[in-house]
Amino acid sequence: MLASDIPAVMRIQAECYPPAMLESEEVFRARLALTPATCWIWAPAPDSAAAYLFSYPSNKDAITPLGSPFKLASAPDCLYLHDLAVAPGARGQRAANLLVAAALGHARAANLGWSALVSVQQSQAFWGSLGYNAVEVRHSPAKENLDSYQVAGSQHTAVYMLQKLT
Repeated sequence: MLASDIPAVMRIQAECYPPAMLESEEVFRARLALTPATCWIWAPAPDSAAAYLFSYPSNKDAITPLGSPFKLASAPDCLYLHDLAVAPGARGQRAANLLVAAALGHARAANLGWSALVSVQQSQAFWGSLGYNAVEVRHSPAKENLDSYQVAGSQHTAVYMLQKLT
C-alpha cells in the first residue's frame, strides 16, 4: 500500500462500515507510515483499489482500540490484523483471502508465532474458515479495547480471534 491509496481506503471503509466504526484518514496515514510492510491494497486493475488490509507486529492478547494509532511491540510475537475491508462490488473475488494470505506469509517469514484480530459485523465464520478461533477476553485493557468495537444498538458482538501460526 502507498500513501496515494489512502483516498481509496477511505472510500472502501465508508462502503463497508457503519458511521460509528469509521476511522479517520489521519489514523490510516499514521498506521501506513509506521508499518508500510504490513499494509496491503488489492486492486483488480490499475487505479481500481477494491480491498485493503492494515496489520502490524504486536503481542498476543493485545487489542488496539478502534480509531487508535498502532503501537509496535518491542518484542512482537503476533501479527495483529486490524482492519480488512472489501468493497461490496468486489466481493466474491477472493480479495480478502489473498490479502490475509499475504499477511500470514509475512508473519511466518518474520517468525511470528501468532496472528490475532477482532471479528466484527458477523465475520466470525469467515475468520474461522481461515483458521482463527474465538478467545474470551477478560483482562484489562484488552477487554475495554475490545468493547470499543461494539456499535451502540447493534446486536453484533465483536469477538477477539487468534490463530497459532505453524
